[in-house]
Formats: sequence, C-alpha cells, structure tokens
Amino acid sequence: MKLPYWHVDAFADRPFAGNQAAVMPLDDWLPDEVLQAIGEENNFAETAFVVKDAGGDADWQLRWFTPACEIRLCGHATLAAGHVLLGRDGGDRVRFRTRKAGVLEVRRSAAGYELALPAIPTARSDWPEAVALLGAEPEEVWRNPDGYGIYLYANEGAVRALDPDLRGLGALGDDQFICTAPGRASDVVSRVFVPGGGVDEDSVTGSAHAALTPFWAARLGRDSFTAHQASRRGGDLACRLEGDRAWLGGACVTVVEGTFRLPDGADGGGGQVAG
Repeated sequence: MKLPYWHVDAFADRPFAGNQAAVMPLDDWLPDEVLQAIGEENNFAETAFVVKDAGGDADWQLRWFTPACEIRLCGHATLAAGHVLLGRDGGDRVRFRTRKAGVLEVRRSAAGYELALPAIPTARSDWPEAVALLGAEPEEVWRNPDGYGIYLYANEGAVRALDPDLRGLGALGDDQFICTAPGRASDVVSRVFVPGGGVDEDSVTGSAHAALTPFWAARLGRDSFTAHQASRRGGDLACRLEGDRAWLGGACVTVVEGTFRLPDGADGGGGQVAG
C-alpha cells in the first residue's frame, strides 16, 4: 500500500533549516493507531495528514501527529501542507478544517506563504515548578490554560544560554515552554521546549508564535514584527496581529517527495488510501 509523502522544511528558504514536517494526503482517514505509528516512524516534530473536506468552508481536513501523540494545533506543519497542496494543485490559498483549532488558512505571499492561526491570549501568572527547571529565572511568566506558557527574559543572550531540565519539564505535562526576549537581528527571539509532547526543543514553532504575536504586539506597540526562533536549525517569521488572528509569514522548501509504503491491511479494511 503506497501513500504520497513530502518532507518539507518550513519557515526556511533553504534546506537543512527551519522546522521539518512530513505531509501526507490521504483519500480517507486511517485508524488513529496507524496515523500515530506513521508519525513515530517519520520522527519529525509533526506529520500533517490531510483528507479532502466535504464541507463548504474548507478544502481539506487536517490533523497533526508528533512521534508521541496527536496535538491540537501546529503552525509549521500547516504551512508545509499549504506549500505542498498549493504547489501540487495550484491556486493562491487553501483552507483546512481542524478538530480543535477551527478553520486555518494558508495563502501565497511575498515571503512565500503566510498562515493564519487563532491568536492565543496569555495572562500574567506564575509557575515556580517550571521556572526552577528552565535553567534561569525569567523576568515574567504569562500563561494560557491550554498549555502555552511565555517566559520573558531580559535579552537574547539569556534565551540562547538556557539549558533546561527537559525530563523535569516533560513530567509537568505537554505544555509549550516558550522562552523569549527582545532580539538583536530580529525584533523578537525565542526558544520553545515541548518535552511532554515528544519534542524536547522544537526548531520553529508556529503555534508558539500564535501566542507570541499578541504578547509582543502589545509590548512593542505595533501589530507587526520580525521573529527568530534560535534553535539549532533556526527559522525566521514575519508576525502580524489582525483581529483575532496571528498571521505568520515564511518560506518553505521541499526536501523529499516520494512514497511511504504501508503494510497491506493497515487501513483496517484493505482499501485504497493514497491520495
């Protein structure tokens, strides 16, 4: 059984940068345990699965799997899916229906593509157990009850120097630990740790920037800014707050296009599943 497969570097204008995602269009949904096994086999931060949507307000249904679990929102793999489908099928925009994040849109832009995610609000908070594991005391902590935490540091050097206790953070749950500061070459810099979700340090995290966009727009006093995620691979984003949407712009590069071979009968019914 053969499934189409793309490996995309998202939020990158060259291979070996940005965040890796697998994109796999299907004719019908496979059993969840098979989707999870494929996500584990791909071993990227996320694998994006898409199936044509029969509804009227989206083109495709979209789900994301890390090597460990299904997640509620992923930005870079959505951008990667838009890159694949717009490149394959043409057009200027594509809309995705998701289970928990509503309808998401990817469209072509001067930067390559831009992605609209629901802006994630955060409120001033505290979490001493997490702070003790980050490796340095942040100046402020802001959190959203859905598991997004922003940890504000004084400068980029402090963020780059962090050496967190990843096992300890993972034991706290699948929260995103978003460590951020004013940037040097960009307006904002960040690093994002999600060990409880199977990703120790994410390369470039769209969903984290859905929280960082309203946070920094308020601090900077303007609705748009540039951002750099200072992971080993690194990636750059153009962030813009527009109403209740965080628009994230960036490029994508296809690294591999090929076929994923699935054992016969893994779809639960022996039918054709490849898009």
